[in-house]
Amino acid sequence: MYKILLCWRYLLTRFIALASVISVTLGVATLIVVNSVMLGFQTKMHDQIHGILSDVTIRSRSLDGFPDPEVRMAQLRKIAGEMIEGMTPTVITPAILMIKVGNQSQPVQVDVIGVDLKTQGAVCDLAKFLQHPENRQAPTFDLKESGYDTRSSLNLKDSSYREAMDAAGWLYRRQLPSFAHYDESRPNPGVTDPLVSLQPVDPLAGLQPSTQSLPKRYDPSREQRAGLFLGIGLTAYARQKTKNPDTGKTELTEEMMMIPGDDVLLAFPSLGKELKFNMDRFTITDIYDCNMSQYNDKFVFVPIERLQELSGMIDPMTGVRYASQILIKAKPGVDINKLRDTIKESTAFPPYAFAIETWRDQQSTLIDAVSTEISILNVLLFLIIAVAGFGILAIFYMIVVEKIRDIGILKSLGAGSAGIMQIFLCYSLVLGLLGAGVGTVIGILIVNHIDAIADGLAVLLGHEVFDSQIYYFTQIPTLIEPLMVVKVLTGSVLIAVLSGVLPALRAARLHPVKALRYE
Repeated sequence: MYKILLCWRYLLTRFIALASVISVTLGVATLIVVNSVMLGFQTKMHDQIHGILSDVTIRSRSLDGFPDPEVRMAQLRKIAGEMIEGMTPTVITPAILMIKVGNQSQPVQVDVIGVDLKTQGAVCDLAKFLQHPENRQAPTFDLKESGYDTRSSLNLKDSSYREAMDAAGWLYRRQLPSFAHYDESRPNPGVTDPLVSLQPVDPLAGLQPSTQSLPKRYDPSREQRAGLFLGIGLTAYARQKTKNPDTGKTELTEEMMMIPGDDVLLAFPSLGKELKFNMDRFTITDIYDCNMSQYNDKFVFVPIERLQELSGMIDPMTGVRYASQILIKAKPGVDINKLRDTIKESTAFPPYAFAIETWRDQQSTLIDAVSTEISILNVLLFLIIAVAGFGILAIFYMIVVEKIRDIGILKSLGAGSAGIMQIFLCYSLVLGLLGAGVGTVIGILIVNHIDAIADGLAVLLGHEVFDSQIYYFTQIPTLIEPLMVVKVLTGSVLIAVLSGVLPALRAARLHPVKALRYE
């Protein structure tokens, strides 16, 4: 009983020990916040990447691709049909997206991906990243009348950006003034003058055009061109940071250059045996937003049949179509590494002609870099708690020196060395538990309000703390993992207890007579 009473007395009277408690508190809170943010970043990054990429990808090493993907998929069903849930062929090619900005043409480098929407949904989550509710249920490359959902899915900060999307669709396209410059008499206007019909237009101002100035050939109801899903990062221009006078926060403002209903020009090299340059116009029918700027600023999706025609991936003699990749979705519970290895072992897909990778293999550099960063941060941050442990050790040595006579009295009254040692170990345990407990509460509170804290820091510092143009996500992702919290708590308390071992041993080894004579 005397051990608990003395431990409690030291805790209430030795306020210098609070310095150690604060050190442990700050270390634990920092570890929880950093781990939660990094785990949230890692988890969301994995979810987004896995939603875009298939479980396993079979990619042709040749620019020409491989013929008859249906035959290849039939071979895959024989090789590993019991592990495969779905497959779809794709064609991918680098391209230049050209738009008209004022009196100048603005080229943007993109990756054009030809997809088969009938089978794509069984392999990847392309549909859930589209903005029209109907396309999320059953995606098509048809332009919708209106109803593009901007409030719940697009992370737009500028109100004019939202208003522009509200006007998207046939409602906007039928009244697009740029159609007045379209000349049906030209044999191929897309090649002769590829940008003549892409006059700059304010999406909102275009809703009420002056029809008196339109030529007779203007047809508001004419059909759209081949459909195209455009990454949201490719729709904006004139990005700039401005200070909001109402909130005082620095915000990224954007003006929307293209919305569903606009036409764009794509220029890309032929993927067939004959090297040439191709151009064609497409109609934007939806906006693609996966909350990762790496893909939002680069991906353009078009119908695979149209891309095969334009890129020369159809044999003119036999009519056989070519593809660049086969995307595979594994059945639930199947080890995708085993599926990859099974396909690699077959002779149907030799390694010199095909690259077979899981989604983790394709993004291994990024995934490994994040994992390594988390490990290094944990080691560095645990050093903060280690410093607190040295503080506990120094404070306990001071207490032992001050209480040598008291220790001598206790020993002379019958207290054993083990009992004296337990007093100081219990004291260090209480300090560790107190610091770790308070640090855990503070860390969880910071994680739960981290966006508000980031906004406050942005006002205080005058610049964005978490810039969506630098990082992948528009909001700070967090994930509080219970096992991580338990590990941090256990490690912190263990460091605190170990820090009290040496002072406790010194106190336990004091001879009672020498202790009573100590001056």
